[in-house]
Amino acid sequence: MAANFWTSSHCKQLLDQEDVDKVPQADSDRGITPEEFRLVKIHMSFHIWRLAQQVKVRQRVIATAVTYFRRVYTRKSMTEYDPRLVAPTCLYLASKVEESTVQARLLVFYIKKMCASDEKYRFEIKDILEMEMKLLEALDYYLVVYHPYHPLLQGIVNDTYKMDLILIHPPYMIALACIYIASVLKDKDITPWFEELRVDMNIVKNISMEILDFYDTYKIDPQRGLPEDKIAPVMNKLPSKA
Repeated sequence: MAANFWTSSHCKQLLDQEDVDKVPQADSDRGITPEEFRLVKIHMSFHIWRLAQQVKVRQRVIATAVTYFRRVYTRKSMTEYDPRLVAPTCLYLASKVEESTVQARLLVFYIKKMCASDEKYRFEIKDILEMEMKLLEALDYYLVVYHPYHPLLQGIVNDTYKMDLILIHPPYMIALACIYIASVLKDKDITPWFEELRVDMNIVKNISMEILDFYDTYKIDPQRGLPEDKIAPVMNKLPSKA
């Protein structure tokens, strides 16, 4: 692992917002809009979280898995890489990278249990192992991810992984934005503290607004994720096991 964030592959791979939001041509050809592209990423981030709860892995594993998932789709299309399979494979890969290995057969078991009524989610161990190799190539074998976690901010930080912030901003700026939101909610003036840090408060406030706008726009059930009637039509546009 790199000695610090600034020399890491994570830092070198930070992207501009427009690069993250761009819908791959193959998906665009299937009628996937930018908003639908965003909805799929939110939906599958919840899928990773729910699956992770079943296999009982640390939050850091979940965060790394979601980061892999979102990073893949800045390079590959959902038409080419089925998100239903990419999601559990990202969790499988992240569990190994974060030294909390989950067996592929356990993931397959819980996927079948969670998604019993949807055949498009039925995968075998070999499917996950084959997709793992594809993901390693898609990620250029750069697997180190830095996270903005702090014990007092875990709830807000967890929510940032339902967005693409980790692909765009250094983790410390995301953490500062979460601190800023917490200070506003608690009506605490910590301006002097921020001034001592000498950070660009415009960026901190912009990230904070993105997080708050996300809450206001999507109003997602923290346990169930997006409503089925909102995400099902989008998922149906995608081929299964591409």
